[in-house]
Amino acid sequence: MKQSMRSCLMTEMEYNINEVKKITMFDKIPSQEELLNLVGKPLYDVWIALTGLIDAKYDTERLWNSGGKAWKYEYKYRRGGKTLCALYARESCIGFMVVFGQDERTKFEACRDSYSKETQTVYDEAQTYRDGKWIMFEPMDASLFDDFMKMLFIKRKPNKNSAY
Repeated sequence: MKQSMRSCLMTEMEYNINEVKKITMFDKIPSQEELLNLVGKPLYDVWIALTGLIDAKYDTERLWNSGGKAWKYEYKYRRGGKTLCALYARESCIGFMVVFGQDERTKFEACRDSYSKETQTVYDEAQTYRDGKWIMFEPMDASLFDDFMKMLFIKRKPNKNSAY
């Protein structure tokens, strides 16, 4: 990762301003403090760094929702009615999910050796459904961010020009 995690961290003011730009299907968007208390400081920093990377490359709608049975919150990136990826939060855990259709799986598999062994393993073990292969990561640090960004590039080319 070329950009330090520290430079990706949003100030409280930036966080609150960005909240105004988000679309929600959820009654109450979690505050910075609620998310921090839910996942803990180290994972909160990972969350902020990852959302910063995605936001730097992609201009999308961002939707908060309930995380279903397994997660407390879902934070989805969408553009043109299609989901790019989603982040999830629950007690002491965050998730990053991307869903690949058949064409995207073919592209991933053509260059799978360029991904870390951990990413390859998560990909191989991911369940394939009618609508695609649901690939869920539970990042503990920024070590897989380059892989995540390459996977997002398979889904959609960035629509913002910025280096990450």
